[in-house]
Amino acid sequence: MEHDTHTHHEHDAHTHHEVRAHTHDTGGKVTWSMAAQATLHCLTGCAIGEALGMVIGTAFGWGNVPTMVLAIVLAFVFGYSLTLHGVLKAGVDFGTAFRVALAADTLSIAVMELIDNGVIALWPDAMDAQLADLLFWGALAISLAIAFVVTTPVNKWMIGRGKGHAVVHQYHH
Repeated sequence: MEHDTHTHHEHDAHTHHEVRAHTHDTGGKVTWSMAAQATLHCLTGCAIGEALGMVIGTAFGWGNVPTMVLAIVLAFVFGYSLTLHGVLKAGVDFGTAFRVALAADTLSIAVMELIDNGVIALWPDAMDAQLADLLFWGALAISLAIAFVVTTPVNKWMIGRGKGHAVVHQYHH
């Protein structure tokens, strides 16, 4: 019995060490592929929320500021929700899963939203485009692509320090 307990503790320690080292599977180096995958995960939630917010605000004829605020709020909601869903599937309690989602995604979503909304705000006439306009969808797609490119190095830096999406990896088996 004592041996089983010792083995269990060794397993926990090994699992914890493995989790911390997971981002260093490539000889201590975080690859661009790892960073891009984390950013793509973030982009998925952001894009859903961003597009939905822009569509709702534009469809209801809201002004630029309320539309952008809704888009940003929904980007965070959907971004966190995707991570939360994955962590909860691993059997973690909601409070822990919520803290993991916040730790994993906050900076990534914030950078993505800053870049995405900055591009849209600065793009001539993009904020005044309607749902049927190619400019509406084109500016949104290009702004998200630029946000992906800018956010990927941020995620690479964070994962390399055991933060951001590195926190989530312990819940994926």
